[in-house]
Amino acid sequence: MNAKGVVAAGHPHTAEVAAEVLHAGGNAFDAAIAAFFMACVVEPVLASLGGGGFVLARDTRGVASVFDFFTQTPGTRRATSDLDFNPVVVDFGSAQQEFHVGLGACAVPGCVRGMFDIHRQLGRLPMRELVQPAVAAARDGITVNAFQAYIFTLVYPIYMTPSAKPFFESSKLPGDVATEGETLRFQDLADTMEMLAIEGDDLFYRGEIAQRAGRMCTTGGGHLTRQDFESYRVELREPLRIRYRNAHLFFNPPPSAGGSLIGFGLRLLEETEIGDLKADGYAYLRLLIEVMLQTSFARIACMETGSVESDETFARRLLSEPFVNSYRTQVLNRHRAVRGTTQVSVIDGEGNVATMTISNGEGCGIIIPGSGVMLNNMLGEEDVNPAGFHVWQPNQRMSSMMAPTIALLPNGRIIATGSGGSNRIRTALLQLLINLIDYDTDLIAAVRNPRIHIEGEVLNIEGGMDPTVVSQLTAEFRHHRVFGDLNLFFGGAHTVVRDTNGQLLGEGDPRRGGVSKIAL
Repeated sequence: MNAKGVVAAGHPHTAEVAAEVLHAGGNAFDAAIAAFFMACVVEPVLASLGGGGFVLARDTRGVASVFDFFTQTPGTRRATSDLDFNPVVVDFGSAQQEFHVGLGACAVPGCVRGMFDIHRQLGRLPMRELVQPAVAAARDGITVNAFQAYIFTLVYPIYMTPSAKPFFESSKLPGDVATEGETLRFQDLADTMEMLAIEGDDLFYRGEIAQRAGRMCTTGGGHLTRQDFESYRVELREPLRIRYRNAHLFFNPPPSAGGSLIGFGLRLLEETEIGDLKADGYAYLRLLIEVMLQTSFARIACMETGSVESDETFARRLLSEPFVNSYRTQVLNRHRAVRGTTQVSVIDGEGNVATMTISNGEGCGIIIPGSGVMLNNMLGEEDVNPAGFHVWQPNQRMSSMMAPTIALLPNGRIIATGSGGSNRIRTALLQLLINLIDYDTDLIAAVRNPRIHIEGEVLNIEGGMDPTVVSQLTAEFRHHRVFGDLNLFFGGAHTVVRDTNGQLLGEGDPRRGGVSKIAL
């Protein structure tokens, strides 16, 4: 029996609902929409109606488009002294990262409009059918699994605020966040999603939800107004297209930086026969570290001449041959030694491809009254505010490291992937693509191979690598962190493949509770 599709996602229920939609005759885009709504229920820290994201879509005709429904800066900026804007430190075990939450950290959300625009243009099944499984799950209750419980422990101060506590508090340990095995019910969220399926996205952007959010921010120290919601639009963009070896790759274009930076890293490697180096050996990893460093330097250099958030010349300059060559020399000569996001990837049996990366940041800690929707904290994310907090330009699409990706190989193989992980997205996907293209690695191994990431002068090394190689790297890089095992710090690249013989394969990244499902 020919499969109707394959999906890889961050939670069993997210993958299952997408597979059910495919089985019922929906296409890859329907499956991604249904997966989004379910993720808002079962992956509540990572996905929310109050967040933003991207879908890279490629239909059976080969037409590819990026739906940019990422967050927008508000139309006006309040004085810093008036803001509800507070630091929170997330401890990953071997690394820490500071975020900011509160109403002053909220940008204009785009997910709801994004889902409806994708449905209007590419969907097949009625929206009510796509939303209903998530509505039922929110009403009946979902059991917190081990990975989601772990996520809750990382960000518990955000989900134990007076606003969020009634939704996420443990029934066993009052005053703490829900633990593994407990059941959470989201009645308000169920009602909101059900009404959206009936009334459409104007309920969120022009109706009562926008009014409540605007009033809440005005009185509580936020920037958002009702007008910010009303003016929000999804941007339909041409993908960034890059050729690497003999593969054709499609990335998220500017104003998001992630796709351009991954493409730059691959361009640096074009003149190196990586396949001749031992996979995960010292020579390979040392070269990869240099590519990551040069990519960071290049990003800074490009930003000196133009804003990533508003200037699309960033990608053109970054990927131009003279600019690439200037950094490629540094890589080849080795002169230098030195967040909450989830992913859904779908290929259907007809050949439609949807790769979706969505995020709520970590959430701002505040629920829009009566809606069950926690707003994002994108204005409090350092990775998407590289110039600093409180200096953003009003009414601008925010930059992001999100990089939903499609790769077409000359043998007919199609790869759809993407990752969560904030600033680690670009390095996670760079390593995954090298595994699949240069080393022709088995999909499961390609996703699960240990990763590295360098940030500033700190080299992060994931558990599972050859101890001899780890010793060589840690001796060379005085500032380092070695993780004991695979860790969500290094992203979550949920990936699906249509192989040369038409076989559909999937692998959810175990770092972020990933699963895959074949729809028959």
